[in-house]
Amino acid sequence: MKKKIKKAALWTVAALFVVGNVIAYNHAYRFTHFKENDSARTQRPEKLSLGEKLNTLLLGINIPKPKNEALPTRPFETLKIESQESLEAWRISITESKGILLMFHGYCSSKSGLLAYSEEFNQKGYSTVLVDFMGSGGSTGHTTTVGYKESRDVKEAYEYVKAGPLETPLILFGSSMGAVAIMKAIADYDMQPEKIIIECPFGSMLETTKSRFRAMNLPPSPLAEVLLFYGGLATGFNPFGHQPTEYAKQIEVPTLLLYGAKDKRVSREEIDEIYDNLSGEKELVVLENSEHEVYLNDDRERWNQEIDDFLNGK
Repeated sequence: MKKKIKKAALWTVAALFVVGNVIAYNHAYRFTHFKENDSARTQRPEKLSLGEKLNTLLLGINIPKPKNEALPTRPFETLKIESQESLEAWRISITESKGILLMFHGYCSSKSGLLAYSEEFNQKGYSTVLVDFMGSGGSTGHTTTVGYKESRDVKEAYEYVKAGPLETPLILFGSSMGAVAIMKAIADYDMQPEKIIIECPFGSMLETTKSRFRAMNLPPSPLAEVLLFYGGLATGFNPFGHQPTEYAKQIEVPTLLLYGAKDKRVSREEIDEIYDNLSGEKELVVLENSEHEVYLNDDRERWNQEIDDFLNGK
């Protein structure tokens, strides 16, 4: 009888192990692969009910491929840039421009999410190029690596703009994942933009994954580690080595780092470590009213003032 109980217990443990790993892989796959349909995207963890959290925990998040929900209100040109996928970009040219901003969006977003920022730069007299990362908007593919492989998209877009009718200075702008991709691209490739503006980059892939589990009131470890392990298998990269705090050490160009004081996705400690590791001229601006969002929503006046000072060399 005892042998039967022991055998049943072992089979139960084995079954739970297999099921747990299948669930983990499913989570990782859904986190890094967008769906080619119009289904509803899973809301932010803190907005989910208990039942929705349990459903998400078992089945994973649902992320349709991000679409461009709006077009520029100014005349624009659609560009095609070849990278690991075919990237779509919009170029908005300003007559007698003061320079050009090459702009990159965040996770689960697209270049249309940059339009509000682009308009502010256009009003300041700068041309803009807004880029869809691989898998997003008008670009081909359906995979994301949250800034890791997207760094090559930054490189290819940078070289494309440099090879064309260049308006100087050339400045890179990125929010969240876009900021991380810029940092990795500068660390990995021989890129020397005149300046960069980066908003709310996470310190490491592990920490930003843990923050999502904390938002669901779930233990961040070992769930985050398991998710990253399978995410790496599903997408072919090492997420544990994806550390913008380390990329920062290779960045010597003048950098404006912006952060929202109410951000629940990225901690102030991560931002401070990134700032401390930046090797060149740098400035950290903390926007007191903002979360992990478009900073124009709650800190428009301060954002504009800090951007003006940085662009004008003050």
